[in-house]
Amino acid sequence: MKTLLGGNDAFFQGALRAGANYFAGYPISPTTEILTLAAERAEEQQDFHFLQAEDEIAAAIAVVSASLAGAKAFTATSGPGFSLMQEAISWGYRVEAPTVFFESQRVGPSTGAPTFPAQEDILQAMHGAHGTYYPLAFYPNSPAECYTLAVTAFNAAEEAMQPVIFLCDGYVSHLYEPVDLEALEIPPAVPRSRPPLGTGKRHFTGIAADEEGIPRTGNPQVQEAWVRKVKKRNEEVAKRYPLYEYKERDSDTLLISYGSTSRVVAPLQERFSHFRPIRIFPVLKEELRKACEGYEHIVVLEANDGQYAMLVEHAIGREVEKIPLLGGKISLSRIKEPLKEVLGVELEDVL
Repeated sequence: MKTLLGGNDAFFQGALRAGANYFAGYPISPTTEILTLAAERAEEQQDFHFLQAEDEIAAAIAVVSASLAGAKAFTATSGPGFSLMQEAISWGYRVEAPTVFFESQRVGPSTGAPTFPAQEDILQAMHGAHGTYYPLAFYPNSPAECYTLAVTAFNAAEEAMQPVIFLCDGYVSHLYEPVDLEALEIPPAVPRSRPPLGTGKRHFTGIAADEEGIPRTGNPQVQEAWVRKVKKRNEEVAKRYPLYEYKERDSDTLLISYGSTSRVVAPLQERFSHFRPIRIFPVLKEELRKACEGYEHIVVLEANDGQYAMLVEHAIGREVEKIPLLGGKISLSRIKEPLKEVLGVELEDVL
């Protein structure tokens, strides 16, 4: 049976389907609905736990801590809050804490335009925290995908034993569509693979340590071995989720877009080929290289000034055309003139 679901609502339902039982957060547009849903769930279900923290720093620390204590924990925020969470996310990588950070982007920097969507935190999801780590990030473009990818994100976090970033944007967060959740294919939830904090002899610390948690800051080999271990595990998990959508047309032009921008670009898919990455990190290098072969024009359309485009260029080894949609308005009408300039063709028949 179909019900009308928004992106935020669908993500929360997907988190529950994955077995999530702890939420900590702080209100921020455009994700406050998730915090509200979590508060209501905790009131109704004693096995679900909720914390409205004093700020995003405390929320992120609580989420990582709850994970170490055995909970399937997550939070939801936007750009300014995501910035504040970065040190705790780095700690989450260090202590190998399976968690999910839902980050719905809005116009920045700083407070920016809180009610307008953007895609300006792509590189922050990759390099926002300090140190050497290997991010996993997914990006839906519909409420249905918010639901299914929520399960994927929690499973990947458990398998990789690290934080996973669930990227979104204000349009997708607040996009409402009829969805039949029971009809969607959902993988089984991956259970926790290690006992919680307080059992065994383990000691969790943010400094370089051996497998028993004993500090080894004076031994470079210990740190190198840890990096190699988490890198290998991350690569193995990423291979299980080569998620993308590629629609090939008889055209010399390939458009690349994701999230809400891919929804706006949809009418152009009748004339041009289109590649939509769903797993944003690690970058889909092989998939992009294969998809980009043979095209005269490769155009990346995104609601930032070329953040994913530069990653595409690095992956395929050639320059691409960039159409930035800045300021919070993501619309087909804003694409028309820039695309006409890039391709040198009339687009009246599709716009």
